[in-house]
Amino acid sequence: MKTIFPILAILTGILLGYCAYQALIVAPTDQMQGDIYRIIYYHVPSAWTAFILFAVNLAGSVVYLIWRNPKADMHALVGAEMGVVFLSVNLTTGPIWARPVWGIWWTWDWRLTSTLVVWLIYVSYLMLRRFSSAGETPVMAGVVGIFGALCVPFVYFSIWFFRTQHPQPVIGGGGSMDPQMLHVLLLNWLAFLCFGALVYWSRYRYEFLRREVDEAQAMQALAETRGAR
Repeated sequence: MKTIFPILAILTGILLGYCAYQALIVAPTDQMQGDIYRIIYYHVPSAWTAFILFAVNLAGSVVYLIWRNPKADMHALVGAEMGVVFLSVNLTTGPIWARPVWGIWWTWDWRLTSTLVVWLIYVSYLMLRRFSSAGETPVMAGVVGIFGALCVPFVYFSIWFFRTQHPQPVIGGGGSMDPQMLHVLLLNWLAFLCFGALVYWSRYRYEFLRREVDEAQAMQALAETRGAR
């Protein structure tokens, strides 16, 4: 495992560099928006990746609530952490793209507002995990994670349910995209997924070892207390 990870990290770095070249140089310029549209190659894949990670959080939360499996709880925690990071990228790149195109940094339409609400829910999830020391914290966090995941479909379908300033989706939603642009978009999403998988792997391993150390320290402290008696 120690040998595989550096190799995969190097390959992922090469893929990210190649995708950046495709996004910034090779992909054709949009006739209406100009080069500012190229932020789509980071804005959209970051959202898609975040939603996949929130699905991981949902699965881990459900499994933990049913079977109290600690590994499922770790997957839920890591999925939420990384999902927040990727959704933060989405929420940051959106206003940067919107300012020259719409003339404003932000508008409280359904897509943007619902995305922000989901981000706030998962930030609350992480704050609960960080600052609560109660024994039932994973259970409470699991409920919050499930609630957040139930809000994710609303984010995706909001532009069909309501009239919003946000453009229609480029895949399966009535929108259209140049085939070469779509190819670069999907390629960048693949790069985001590979990068996310590597970070997920590393973060999960860290969390696993951290809990093992905490458990060992707790057992040692208990043994010392009993020995003192």
